[in-house]
Amino acid sequence: MFNMGMTELILILVIALVVFGPGKLPEVGKALGKGIQEFRSATTSAKEEIKELQNEIKAEEKK
Repeated sequence: MFNMGMTELILILVIALVVFGPGKLPEVGKALGKGIQEFRSATTSAKEEIKELQNEIKAEEKK
């Protein structure tokens, strides 16, 4: 994905552990996961709306 190896991932996890602490790390991960999920659903719905509008335009052009 970003050409990251195991060493880089471990380094990022260690830094996150130091910054947020072991108690807050699961909460941060959960919030990050929810944010990514909401972003994906928003982009998916936007794509669907664009396709619907394109279909409406094509239907009007045929008339």
